[in-house]
Amino acid sequence: MKPNELFDISGRVALVTGASSGLGAHFAQTLAENGAKVVLVARRAERLDALKKKIESTGGQAIAVEADVLDRAAMVRAFDAAERAFGSVTILINNAGITHADRAYEMTEETWRRVLGTNLDAVLYWAQEAAKRMIAAKQPGAIVNIASILGFNVAKGVAAYAVAKAGVVQLTKALAIELAFRGVRVNAIAPGFVVTEINDEYLKSRPDMTRNIPVGRFGETKDLDGALLLLCSNAGAFMAGSTVVVDGGQVLTITGA
Repeated sequence: MKPNELFDISGRVALVTGASSGLGAHFAQTLAENGAKVVLVARRAERLDALKKKIESTGGQAIAVEADVLDRAAMVRAFDAAERAFGSVTILINNAGITHADRAYEMTEETWRRVLGTNLDAVLYWAQEAAKRMIAAKQPGAIVNIASILGFNVAKGVAAYAVAKAGVVQLTKALAIELAFRGVRVNAIAPGFVVTEINDEYLKSRPDMTRNIPVGRFGETKDLDGALLLLCSNAGAFMAGSTVVVDGGQVLTITGA
């Protein structure tokens, strides 16, 4: 099979959470550019509308749905809106996430619950909803959870984030082993330091950090495209429960693997 056929996602319906900025916005554009009909989900409606127009201006198809990923009723509305506009969702990108900067011994319960809720609990909720609908529609599907290299290690000041992302890695395995035989493949991507509008200034101010990245640079959003299309398409048809690390080799220098 030729690569353009193997990685083809034309006509599939993809729902992306956290699509208003950063990796989520890039994932949505990449999926649209490769022929998917995209459902953009996030809290910032104006950012979603701008991205929707951008996708449509290049010939893509998209709808925008304002929703907080922890609002279960809004989640149902998002999937309903997707089905009305395009049909059953067959690709879910569980991308929404938040971080924090708190020492573990000083962290408040509110911060802990907020970070774990958004970065882990919501991943389960949206995966459950997507899987139930894929199975009911008798449609094979792909769920891609966005983890992090901090899911394999820790750093100072991000305990809740690291714990949540480690949970995403394990949750991906747990979902995969229960859903693969139903035709729903669940995998994850664990990015390293990838430059986005959110962290651009910080990473540019810390060029010394690239010394711990074997390829010698920070990642770009386009560096994640290959893993994304692999896990969403038939190219990844025999993958379930995998976490694809895309970090320039950084995790190797941290773990000594």
